[in-house]
Amino acid sequence: MIWKAPPLADMTEIAASDFRHAQRHIRLDTILRLRWLAVLGQLAAIFIVAQGLEFNVEIVPCVSIIALSAALNLALQTAANPMQRLEPMQAAGLLALNIVELAGLLYFTGGLQNPFSFLFLAPVLISATALPARFTFGLGVLAVACASVLFFFHLPLPWDSDDPLVLPPIYLVGVWLSIVLAIGVTSLYSFQVTEEARKLADALAATELVLTREQHLTQLDGLAAAAAHELGTPLATIFLISRELEKTVKDANFAADLKTLREQTQRCRDILSKITQLSSTGAPFDRMKLSELIEEVVAPHRDFGVEIKVRIAVAAVSEPVGSRNPAILYGVGNIVENAVDFAHTTVEVNAWWNKDTIELLISDDGPGIPPDILNRIGEPYLSRRRNTDDGGGEQRGLGLGVFIARTLLERTGAKVLFTNRIFPEHGAVVQITWPRQRFEAIESLEETIG
Repeated sequence: MIWKAPPLADMTEIAASDFRHAQRHIRLDTILRLRWLAVLGQLAAIFIVAQGLEFNVEIVPCVSIIALSAALNLALQTAANPMQRLEPMQAAGLLALNIVELAGLLYFTGGLQNPFSFLFLAPVLISATALPARFTFGLGVLAVACASVLFFFHLPLPWDSDDPLVLPPIYLVGVWLSIVLAIGVTSLYSFQVTEEARKLADALAATELVLTREQHLTQLDGLAAAAAHELGTPLATIFLISRELEKTVKDANFAADLKTLREQTQRCRDILSKITQLSSTGAPFDRMKLSELIEEVVAPHRDFGVEIKVRIAVAAVSEPVGSRNPAILYGVGNIVENAVDFAHTTVEVNAWWNKDTIELLISDDGPGIPPDILNRIGEPYLSRRRNTDDGGGEQRGLGLGVFIARTLLERTGAKVLFTNRIFPEHGAVVQITWPRQRFEAIESLEETIG
């Protein structure tokens, strides 16, 4: 079984796509704070080395570079709103300038012999957490290029003139290599962690959209009842007046029109009466047995050429009865639809319960869940859709359907487990287990959301 999102989630898929592909931005204020921190740190380092350690430092060129950086910060703060969000290209340009400024300072203070040379990492890591990958790669290349130039061209490291420090070339090679590896490994790790967090946040936002949509649907019956109540009085008045006029009017044509008006008014009253009955609390379908829930979920998928076998185990205890919860209906419906979509001939839905536990087992005879994603099923943006347009191949999708379904089910207290059938059988198996007390206690979607 390979997973896709059901039609019910179309709205969510679109919204999630907008979330995921939205451009990333970083505030100017964030960059300026980092640049001011660098300015203060650089001035402090020069002061300590020159005054505290009394080493010979090229103060004039170093302070000139720092002054230019501070002047640029002041110009940006004056000319632009610090709270504005920069385009990725603009943010990358400022981070690139940080790298060049650091390279200039290191040139006058020993190159790679200077322990502060590892600060080349900072702009690249900031880019990895806030900017698209291509900008992070470009900044990483720039940092490595600057480090490579400093390996060959730099002024001596400020040190005691009576006991000069001479580092062997092999050590400098190791420093250069460690900077390159640190930039590559830490940037990749930071980017991966940030991307996973972003995916999860976007997918959770899409889940909240589904919950909100389902909640709005459950509130429609209350609105219908309110409308029926408000319209009942004027319709009753119209009905009474038309009936009285019908008795007094002698003209046959007017009498026929009044009769039609009275009949249609009565019809409206009957319709509103039915709406009020369906919307009242405690209606017959507000609570449903487990078997009824399964049938409601399975029914829409019986006409797709796949046989759906439903087996309800006979138990010594009474059948569980729970609220008609949209989160459960959506979550189980999503899994059943995926099973139907990728089954060859048969989907089985088995249910059993006892006094403590309720379990649903949904299985199919399809290809099963690919081993490379078996342990990742339920993560956001994990999808391999069957291409239905050309009859073959795979079509990548957002893959939020199973994530949303699993999230909704787990919010109702369920545990969801994805496995494959044991060889020689083939197909996917999804096990959904609730504590019986929690299943029967769920009253509304609001409780699910909470």
